[in-house]
Amino acid sequence: MATKTVALNSRSKNITEGKSRAPNRSMYYAMGYEEGDFSKPMIGVANGHSTITPCNSGLQKLADAAIAGIEEAGGNAQVFGTPTISDGMAMGTEGMKYSLVSREVISDCVETCVQGQWMDGVVVIGGCDKNMPGGMMGMLRANVPAIYVYGGTILPGHFKGQDLNIVSVFEAVGQNAAGRMSDADLLEIERRAIPGTGSCGGMYTANTMSSAFEALGMSLPYSSTMANPHDEKMNSAKESAKVLVKAIGLGLKPRDIVTRKSLENAIAVVMATGGSTNAVLHFLAIAHAAEVEWSIEDFERIRQRTPVLCDLKPSGKYLAVDLHKAGGIPQVMKTLLAAGLLHGDCMTITGQTIAEVLKDIPDVPRADQDVIRPISNPMYAQGHLAILKGNLSPEGCVAKITGLKKPVMTGPARVFDDEQSALAAILAGKIVAGDVMVLRYLGPKGGPGMPEMLAPTGALVGQGLGESVGLITDGRFSGGTWGMVVGHVAPEAAAGGTIALIEEGDSITIDAHQLLLQLNVDDAEIARRRAAWKAPAPRYLRGVQAKFAFNAASASKGAVLDNY
Repeated sequence: MATKTVALNSRSKNITEGKSRAPNRSMYYAMGYEEGDFSKPMIGVANGHSTITPCNSGLQKLADAAIAGIEEAGGNAQVFGTPTISDGMAMGTEGMKYSLVSREVISDCVETCVQGQWMDGVVVIGGCDKNMPGGMMGMLRANVPAIYVYGGTILPGHFKGQDLNIVSVFEAVGQNAAGRMSDADLLEIERRAIPGTGSCGGMYTANTMSSAFEALGMSLPYSSTMANPHDEKMNSAKESAKVLVKAIGLGLKPRDIVTRKSLENAIAVVMATGGSTNAVLHFLAIAHAAEVEWSIEDFERIRQRTPVLCDLKPSGKYLAVDLHKAGGIPQVMKTLLAAGLLHGDCMTITGQTIAEVLKDIPDVPRADQDVIRPISNPMYAQGHLAILKGNLSPEGCVAKITGLKKPVMTGPARVFDDEQSALAAILAGKIVAGDVMVLRYLGPKGGPGMPEMLAPTGALVGQGLGESVGLITDGRFSGGTWGMVVGHVAPEAAAGGTIALIEEGDSITIDAHQLLLQLNVDDAEIARRRAAWKAPAPRYLRGVQAKFAFNAASASKGAVLDNY
């Protein structure tokens, strides 16, 4: 193992030896390095700490723990920062258009610092939604030994005997507008929903991605469902750093772990836990960074063979902290593995296979809990993220169908070219049961940045219209969204997709059973509209938004910026 370590450490040794030795080493001496430090691995700590959002405001203690773990294991920590955008705070504003952009900025930060400083490994620490895929994409591009440390979930808030979370607030706005909740209760929910540090508490995007990373083998067992305020989260961060130092010695790199089979494991866990629609977009991008063959059709393939085992919000009862108490992701994985729905031979960052990591976990969940169902009694027989196609989305789109009694409807189109006018129509009572709302020009290029639609969907649920009103968009949904919703419609409106050609009152069919999204207008009329359609002018001409809009691939390709 020592021989391998010396060979791997040539990344850092190359810049501290030879003719350029004196000036390069002098820079390190200025930071307190001593002679013996130059034989140790240089390990990056990508620290997502910020006071922008509670998701990330509790990360510094985890970074400190990781630094201590690196030093105790014989490495040198090199700390650098990554930015974040709070989806929850930006939701419904122009700032939400920077959320997906931040995924690319974060991945660029990780790749740039690791490669530019010639690091031997990296610990990535993140909390808010785009920290997760952004960090993983950067790790895969750099492809030095790496581990992901999730910042941890938030604890629930409480009001009138009910657990609260961020989605409680958005739904309360809809209830208040419908006259079903008082102003005083709305204010109390707003004050109490987020009681401290950590990421949004249901199986929303951050917890979905952290769970999937654990299943992928890039995070430690149980780490994805720990609460940020709890000591076990800090202890796990320290242990993660020590495991990474061992992985450097073994030469175990992200692309050794992230394979087609391990991606299947990750998506199986997304389906089994009822995870966010955003997992589709982000894992397309992660597979692209790993150079693994993967397509939107693969999600449907995994969905059809994987049951939903967990009763988790947004469409279920429980939060991530409840999942943790019930056995966490290892119990979900072992249940799937015992049923032949997981690849046990996939490698993990610990140097063990999935089967070895799970060998002491029971095949069947404990009987004293109902968060995780046994394979014989699932919440749903098949996964909840259905890939629909049809003349409205020939490249595919994503429908979240858990919690719906009947995921089929045909209704008249109510067309909106922005989110704000759609929300105003809902709150004004202008949307009624049977309508199909169309929110367009909100895709990767059109938004730009593919903003999430939690405000409209939350308002629909709050008004009791979650199952009776359809909503389709070329934008995205929050992990907290549920209802008759279809997102990631591709091609998007700004690229001339059929969604741009819908007119008020057109008949639209959403049919999750037939995997169909259809504009019920004859082909000749669609062709006439297409010939008359003109692309809108770009909304941004400079800066990161303009660059994103110019370079972004279709949502069906993960909206990546380097799909050349």
